Amino acid sequence: QVQLVESGGGLVQAGGSLRLSCAASGLTFSMNAMGWFRQTPGKEREFVAAISGTGSYTYYADSVKGRFAVSRDNAKNTVFLQMNSLKPEDTAVYYCAATHSWSGGRSYARDSAYNTWGQGTQVTVSS
Repeated sequence: QVQLVESGGGLVQAGGSLRLSCAASGLTFSMNAMGWFRQTPGKEREFVAAISGTGSYTYYADSVKGRFAVSRDNAKNTVFLQMNSLKPEDTAVYYCAATHSWSGGRSYARDSAYNTWGQGTQVTVSS
């Protein structure tokens, strides 16, 4: 079955860096656009970054632009989220998600556009 498994979360001090990975199985990875979202208790899931199947197109939330970078290795069925200059407000559970295609506009930023989700990995940034 289709499975996404995130890893790389942890505890880091403000200003530090983490690299999240999301390993995919059971799908034709290169034909799936991938997204990263995050969620904190009591809040809705929030878009972080997205990347097209070929990696040619990337999108970021304004709150992470210039600090985070999304990339993918289609040979290894893995998508990455490099997070630099981390802030306490980046603390959340981070999820990766897959979809065959976005429907246009800013659909890449809508969680309803994705049909497969990982279990999440906790990122905690201390001040």
